[in-house]
Amino acid sequence: MNTVPYPLMTLNRLGRFAIARLRRLGRYALFFLRSFLLMFSWPLQVNKILQQVYFIGMKSVSVICLTAVSIGMVLGLHGYYTLVKFGSEGVLGAAVALTLIRELGPVLTAIMLIGRAGSAMAAELGIMRISEQIDALETMDIDPIRFLVSPKLAATLISMPLLTAMADVVGIIGGYLTGVLMLGISSGIYFSRVESSIQMADIMGGFIKSVVFAVVIITVCCFKGFHTHEGPEFGAKGVSLSTTSAVVIASVLVLITNYVLTSLLL
Repeated sequence: MNTVPYPLMTLNRLGRFAIARLRRLGRYALFFLRSFLLMFSWPLQVNKILQQVYFIGMKSVSVICLTAVSIGMVLGLHGYYTLVKFGSEGVLGAAVALTLIRELGPVLTAIMLIGRAGSAMAAELGIMRISEQIDALETMDIDPIRFLVSPKLAATLISMPLLTAMADVVGIIGGYLTGVLMLGISSGIYFSRVESSIQMADIMGGFIKSVVFAVVIITVCCFKGFHTHEGPEFGAKGVSLSTTSAVVIASVLVLITNYVLTSLLL
């Protein structure tokens, strides 16, 4: 009886794992492309998009602002006590602004949006899948991706850059509260450093990241919810697992994508 050598067995398993991951990546890509193209199909779903903008964007304003102001205050505090050692506390405004606009603003906005809206979308689609509502749409010849996913994608692409810009501004104000009002840096110096240090390339880089993160959030969260029935569990437990998986995968992909984009935009 012929036995396969252990190195070949290991190579075979690695090959199967890589092929499975590539197949899943292709499914994610096709899911996004179909959702994106159906976004422009006629008639446009303006009312549904506006409803999703309210749910995804407007209802996230409070948590985004709270996160941004706290991060800005922490950056101002740590930045001051670091820069004062070198006699450079005057550049605190530049340090806070660039850190928020280039990195923390888009990333933290994406993470908070995943936790608040992404999980809700994954759970909603998962419940619709296990209750056979998506099957009912297909039976009535209604494309469920166009009806359920495309408005969410359009709304997230609209909301994410606006929320990121808001987080940047609120975070800079948070740095002002710590650096100027609490630690005594001149208000004029703080804002003059902010103005002189920020370039249009920094702002555009942050907006590019926010758009890419929006694609990641919608693709992962909606895909996991839409395909809940393909998971290892069924019913409520299946929805729970798919929602948890969506949040974890989307958060990790946002962090990985952030590094890749930072490398390309520098």
